Amino acid sequence: MNNPLNEFLKYLKLERNYSDLTIESYSRDIAIFFEFLLKENASIEDVDLILIRNFLSSQIDKGNSKRTCKRRISSLRHFYNFLLRANYVKDNPFLYISSPRTSNKLPEALTKEQLEKIFTDTENRKDELKDRDLAILKLLYYSGIRASELIRLELHMINTKNRTARVIGKGNKERIVPFSEDCKNSLEKYINGLRVKLAKKSTPSMLLFLNNRGEGLTVRGLEYILDQIQDKVGQNFHLHPHILRHSFATHLLENGADLIIIQEFLGHKSLDTTQIYTHITEETMKKNYISSHPRAKRK
Repeated sequence: MNNPLNEFLKYLKLERNYSDLTIESYSRDIAIFFEFLLKENASIEDVDLILIRNFLSSQIDKGNSKRTCKRRISSLRHFYNFLLRANYVKDNPFLYISSPRTSNKLPEALTKEQLEKIFTDTENRKDELKDRDLAILKLLYYSGIRASELIRLELHMINTKNRTARVIGKGNKERIVPFSEDCKNSLEKYINGLRVKLAKKSTPSMLLFLNNRGEGLTVRGLEYILDQIQDKVGQNFHLHPHILRHSFATHLLENGADLIIIQEFLGHKSLDTTQIYTHITEETMKKNYISSHPRAKRK
């Protein structure tokens, strides 16, 4: 018996060339909708506007954000387009429903002073894992790569001589990103020192970054490492892979880098995605103006 969901996920993998993380997100969203249909004693052919609105209401009642609901509607709209083409359904009801409106929250960025502090405090740690942690921090910030891209890096993808990394991004698209001399030094120290020790603890791996058992990292594992970095240095900068990526883009733009170049560095398909950083620098300019201009402050 055919399984529409499995066929759809296979389609995303083989025809759309989506990453495993994206496919997992689609699968999770659709599985949640299937659970709802089961409780409603409905099938995929029974879905209409009323059922969809009831689904959205149930999701919000469970504490899901509007942003999460918007993503789930988008996933289901894509899924039903596939079902329609494959003749599993006669209509796509998700085309007629508006996604919940969400505010365009600007991504956070760390200041240069905050970054310098977290780098210095990590370097001054006494535990064995500090060299790996510092290399991770600097590569995330100096190259702007995603968490999923960092954990897939292999040793041969790092060229310390040219100070570049070959990154596999969304849709398995490759791009070359540069990094700084400072980052290069931290990478070489980790690769030639701690990584050799970690690699001996498990099956040989070509992955660049390893956990304390000598195994490759997961995105969740990387997030845990960043949480641990904060705990070990006694700081709370809400450290997350994305905040370092946002800091990279924001600081480049503030120092005059071309938006199209930043788009290439970040691996954004559309320039519209990159333009969010222009709003961050506008906010920074306003704050600097208000704090610096003698007549700008309201009494």
